[in-house]
Amino acid sequence: MNEPLAERIRPKTLDDYISQQHLVGKNGALTQHIKRGIIPSLILWGPPGIGKTTLANIIAQESKRPFYTLSAISSGVKDVRDVIAKAKQSGGLFTEKNPILFIDEIHRFSKSQQDSLLGAVEKGWVTLIGATTENPSFEVIPALLSRCQVYILNSFSKSDLEDLLERALHTDKFISEKNIKIKETEALLRVSGGDARKLLNIFELVVNSEDEPIVITNELVLSKIQKNTVLYDKTGEQHYDIISAFIKSIRGSDPNAAVYWLARMIEGGEDAKFIARRLLILASEDIGNANPTALIMANNTFQAVTTIGFPESRIILSQCAVYLASSPKSNASYEAIGKAQALVKETGDLSVPLHLRNAPTKLMKELDYGKEYKYAHNYEDNFAEQEFLPNEIKNTKLFEPGSNPRENNLRAFLKTKWGKKYEY
Repeated sequence: MNEPLAERIRPKTLDDYISQQHLVGKNGALTQHIKRGIIPSLILWGPPGIGKTTLANIIAQESKRPFYTLSAISSGVKDVRDVIAKAKQSGGLFTEKNPILFIDEIHRFSKSQQDSLLGAVEKGWVTLIGATTENPSFEVIPALLSRCQVYILNSFSKSDLEDLLERALHTDKFISEKNIKIKETEALLRVSGGDARKLLNIFELVVNSEDEPIVITNELVLSKIQKNTVLYDKTGEQHYDIISAFIKSIRGSDPNAAVYWLARMIEGGEDAKFIARRLLILASEDIGNANPTALIMANNTFQAVTTIGFPESRIILSQCAVYLASSPKSNASYEAIGKAQALVKETGDLSVPLHLRNAPTKLMKELDYGKEYKYAHNYEDNFAEQEFLPNEIKNTKLFEPGSNPRENNLRAFLKTKWGKKYEY
């Protein structure tokens, strides 16, 4: 029994596939594609252990197509070209036998590797299915992305993961023969972090380390994991936990902790662009106008590490992380857009006030488009008080400056211009 539990109970059909009903349910997008026998090239985007590889295998099996697979970690341009050549020989152009080429972790493919796929995808020699844990908008070249449909896989719910454990208990030949009772699941779910593969492997580890009868409790699971920490400290396993600790350390203005978690990611082989992208988001979300230079610093960091790469990028990332951690913090802009989006969802498509509308034609001018609009530069201090929101939500306040020197100046500026309307 060398094959791990996660492999032994891997679903073989859509009916056995747990979760992702928006894709594989009765009316799911992929279900409809499979029924019609027309599979587009696509990118499956979601967290690790969510079933991307499994889904690709099922699509190939249910559509009765040849299936080829490459890993972006170990494959080069030559490997891509070799497998495309084989795929061309095994299927016909735009037929039911059009082969599927599955590329795991496609975000790790370089531009030249992705370029080598373009011709085959465009000419229909292969149907590409790529799997990624990263936003494909950043990691897949535009030419390739434009030829693919992007499908988002959602994280497993608690009930989904508990269903997986039940399936293991009752369908796996080796597990089902044992006297096992699952009394508590919280520790299993927490330690696995929503990763189904990790959940099943931890479950199997615990089961194989105990004599029967086996009662799965939180205490038992934690005791076994603590003794076998090295098994769950592989590159990528703590991907989300460590980036979370990194971001929270910077948000909490602790540069010491920030560089520690940065070092953990670097030593674990994390992608420099992934780290830089998170810094770029943080610079706007958590610092914003308290220090506008933070966004410039983060953007320059992203551009620099994209050009340079490791090992030198560690210095640039460290400088940026320390700078952001040491900056004043404000989430005022983040809060403002959140409130604004919630208001839009609540109030719908409100009409633009007539005085704010563009009036490029005579008819529009006759309908009072743009009438009574006050052109700010025609007034003293380049300001003229008027309402810029739809009448139904006029005087609504969405932006509230943070409490820091720069945004205190913003607050004073707005109060000077608007008086009580922008009195905070």
